[in-house]
Amino acid sequence: MIKRIGYYIFASFFAVFRIFGIRRDKVFFVATHDDSAEGNIGIVSRALTQKKPEIHQFFLTRKDSFKKPITFFVCKAYHMATAGTIFLDNEFMPMAYTPISKKAKVVQLWHGTGSIKKFGLDSEEGEVADLARKANRRITHLIVNSKLTQKQYAGAFEIPEEKIYITGLPRTDLILDSQEIEKKRQTFREQFPELQNKRCILYAPTFRDEETQKPGIHLDLDHLTGVMSEEDVLLLRLHPFVAANFDDTFVESRYHGKVKNVSQYDGVTTLLAVSDCLITDYSSIVFEYCLFEKPMVFYAYDLEEFRDSGRGFYEDYESYVPGMIVRSQKELEQKWGQWWDAPMDRIREFRDETYRYIDKNAVGRLFELIFGNE
Repeated sequence: MIKRIGYYIFASFFAVFRIFGIRRDKVFFVATHDDSAEGNIGIVSRALTQKKPEIHQFFLTRKDSFKKPITFFVCKAYHMATAGTIFLDNEFMPMAYTPISKKAKVVQLWHGTGSIKKFGLDSEEGEVADLARKANRRITHLIVNSKLTQKQYAGAFEIPEEKIYITGLPRTDLILDSQEIEKKRQTFREQFPELQNKRCILYAPTFRDEETQKPGIHLDLDHLTGVMSEEDVLLLRLHPFVAANFDDTFVESRYHGKVKNVSQYDGVTTLLAVSDCLITDYSSIVFEYCLFEKPMVFYAYDLEEFRDSGRGFYEDYESYVPGMIVRSQKELEQKWGQWWDAPMDRIREFRDETYRYIDKNAVGRLFELIFGNE
């Protein structure tokens, strides 16, 4: 109820500020999922600064909230109401009540490069779904990577396919830029010199809805570290909701450097670049990791429950994911390290299904679509 009141207040100020009209040289970014330099919003912002310095940029991030009423309800509403283009990387529920000028463009970049599990209006219900449906009606351009994703997102956002454009996601330009990636690897090595000459295994599980109340990592680290080789280090990249409740003060001393919590590290792409293997479950992170052509392991300990009672999947999970599937920690430990020699054929096939373009020009196509000859 409190949130809905906040949405109404934001919309009220937005309605007032619409009298000022929109400015085509003004962009408003809603980066409530990833406001780092490596996210879609950060990459678009940097490209605008370089290629279109005449455009004025304004931001709303996770740090902005109802707790800062003047900033949130007045300043942010004003800049959003007067922006010629609005970029988002997440749902922004106040938009359910903010009719956007027909002269403005609302570009949903989203924060995932694809999705294994169902999301958005394919999984949401009740009031949340009603608000999301109304907010999504403001979208003029939804940006995706492939025809398959276009079809899936048409349902998840309940918008027609003609509003969904296959230009590629900006963050993939960074992944495909070998020079930038090497710089990020070098920076990481300097920050964590103890990881030099180590094999980094990144554990990045998806968020489960029930974990809001009962967060967990679903790994017995005491037992797992006993089967890891001397050169292996497990990097933990937990969902923010889980990470906020995970006490890692004991990790360094207890596991003697074999486990490192990098959940707060500002840059998921860097973590993908420095890791030698990814362990995940149903996370969309695999759609980015496949571009690195490195092994993936799918720790699907609750597969039936997630499929039948949770969000469910867009494709048949066991035949779709590009890597070894393990169904328990015991099986994970038994097969530990077997992935190093696994063939990359399925990962390349998965990559080709996921991307129409692998050319480091997603931002260029996006700018041509949104700004044209402006």
